[in-house]
Amino acid sequence: MREIFASLVFDRREMKQRLPQDVYENLIGAMEGRQKIDSGIADTVALAMKDWAVSNGASHWAHWFHPLHEHTAEKHTAFLTADAEGAPIELFRGKDLMQSEPDASSFPSGGTRSTFEARGYSAWDPTSPAFIIKSPKGGTLCIPSVFIAYDGSPLDLKTYLLRSLDAVESRALKLLKLFGNRGVRYVRATLGGEQEFFLLDRPRAQKRPDLRFCGRTLIGSKPPRDQKMEDHYFGTIPPKVLAYMEDVQRDLARLGVDLATRHNEAARCQFEFAPNFSEANLACDQNQIIMETMRKLASQHDLRLLFHEKPFDCLNGSGKHTNFSLEDSEGRNLLKPSTNHRKNVIFLSFLTSFVLGASEYSGLLQASVSTPGNLYRLGGQEAPPFIMSVYLGDTIDRMLTAVEKAAGRDEDMPEKSTLDLGLDKLPTIIAYDSDRNRTSPIAFTGNKFEFRAPGASQAMAIPATFIFAIWAAGLEKFNEKFSAHLKKGADVLDAALATIREVSKASRKIRFEGDSYSEEWRREAEKRGIVKAETIPEGIDLFLEPKSVEMLSKLGVFTPREMEAFHTIRLEAFVNSIEIEISLLRDMMFEGFLPSISKQLKLENESIASVKDMRIPHIDAWKKHIELLAKSKAEIIVKTKELELLKEKMAELEPREHAEAIIVKALPLMKKIRELCDEAEGYISKENLAYPKYRALMSLSTQLSE
Repeated sequence: MREIFASLVFDRREMKQRLPQDVYENLIGAMEGRQKIDSGIADTVALAMKDWAVSNGASHWAHWFHPLHEHTAEKHTAFLTADAEGAPIELFRGKDLMQSEPDASSFPSGGTRSTFEARGYSAWDPTSPAFIIKSPKGGTLCIPSVFIAYDGSPLDLKTYLLRSLDAVESRALKLLKLFGNRGVRYVRATLGGEQEFFLLDRPRAQKRPDLRFCGRTLIGSKPPRDQKMEDHYFGTIPPKVLAYMEDVQRDLARLGVDLATRHNEAARCQFEFAPNFSEANLACDQNQIIMETMRKLASQHDLRLLFHEKPFDCLNGSGKHTNFSLEDSEGRNLLKPSTNHRKNVIFLSFLTSFVLGASEYSGLLQASVSTPGNLYRLGGQEAPPFIMSVYLGDTIDRMLTAVEKAAGRDEDMPEKSTLDLGLDKLPTIIAYDSDRNRTSPIAFTGNKFEFRAPGASQAMAIPATFIFAIWAAGLEKFNEKFSAHLKKGADVLDAALATIREVSKASRKIRFEGDSYSEEWRREAEKRGIVKAETIPEGIDLFLEPKSVEMLSKLGVFTPREMEAFHTIRLEAFVNSIEIEISLLRDMMFEGFLPSISKQLKLENESIASVKDMRIPHIDAWKKHIELLAKSKAEIIVKTKELELLKEKMAELEPREHAEAIIVKALPLMKKIRELCDEAEGYISKENLAYPKYRALMSLSTQLSE
């Protein structure tokens, strides 16, 4: 992989080779946030970028951006054009690089603009390198960009992410300066997303309309071999999947994406890729590249890729565990404990500032993962519950408790493998001292935090934006308290410890070290006042908590108007997603499942008629079986008609009322229809069943037989 790594990326290596020294230095300064990019160098950069792209087979270029619907967008423009005399020339100018104008009328805006207001601008983000997406007949130069409306309102996820990163990085740098670290030039947020997914045999999966259009099964009884054997996790990767994974890794390597691990996940046909940590903005771009590359190659391998959070009932769902930290300009991870007591006090300062932000604004974290897919995933099969809490591990939790009480060194702390803070005021820290808590939504895992609640299909920029915004808010409060102690003449370390003590006490309500699935924790969480939402629509409403809106506005991440628009978009996405499922469920009943029951009833009636003159023991049981099957069909018809009528009535409601009606009325109806179907499925022959069963889907055999 070394010889092809980043061969399709216009990275610093290519820039240095192709750009004049002064232009290169100006561009690097802009990429590192030390200065604004000089528009005067745009033509030089554009020419070099175009020559590089064309030499690698690219025929088109596109500003590549992330609209608020969470997918990517691009408008391809040819390099080749004609001059005034009709002669062909390759053209890509500085103004093309800096800004483009795709039609913005069809992208989500949350009602901030009318559909006839079509003007939108994409603008180059130099902090994320351009790359080439190859195609059979060439390729396209993709230029990572922001996307804004005519009035300057963001129409993309990157703009909000960049604002959030600026907020947290500037406040993190300020904290380091308060500690006297004058040599640090900048702080960068780092991110790594563990991407879980399912792979199915494509011919089988294509026979299921629900998988094709919803990404999950709307009906289907539990297979005999589900996760009972617990033999899939970290097992031998099936050859067909390994061949696919190797091709994905090869193509991603060319795009500069370093996948660190690949393995089987807990459920059958479930797998995971995990890239190495990188700068947060780049990590979010690369996660989109990972997902697009996986989609493209899955069809080439005759596989069906599923990113849905819960494709199969009663089996593990898929998350996108989001790991995050901060790194200074010297490459130091600010969440890594150390044997140096000063560094450990800095570590505790950054750790407790995040916990403080999470305690104050946990609603934003809950809102960020309130998605249609997480409706089915959160709260079971290793997915964390909907209630936000932070797990720090026994040692750090006990240490912070000691700090809160201003206790001396804890003599009961184990001596082995400890990291001594070197201060009598603090106990020792044990590196990786406790087991990981899979039930915790947010866990400290030794040198980073892991947010386990985001779903596999989500754009990582959404949870990342709010993670770093609340961390910025926590750092803001920490810095204020720290500065106040310093102004009173306190020693730096004493001032820091006093601040750690205060913020640790203030954030204790969000910390929990036990089983987050337990009913005892739920009752305790209610006492602490951190149960904020019970349903996905209620979770989406948490975007509009007044204190959160005020904080985001103060930090410059979202204006109140932008937050309202974002809330509207997320609510509409939820409603539209479930509406599609309702329509598909109705179609699957009348087009496939109900006729399947009829075929089985005909078979049963013909069979029982053929033996009517025989003395068959227990013939009444057979008749009862036929009667129950017929009754199931009648009930399914009634419930499906009821759901169809409800859908028509809900269409007249406002989005928030519509969402509530889905939760209260539609979902229970859909669940009942599923239960009826799943029970009846067990009595229908494979030949008569319209759709492949779970046991057929959960196999990657090349044979279509079960």
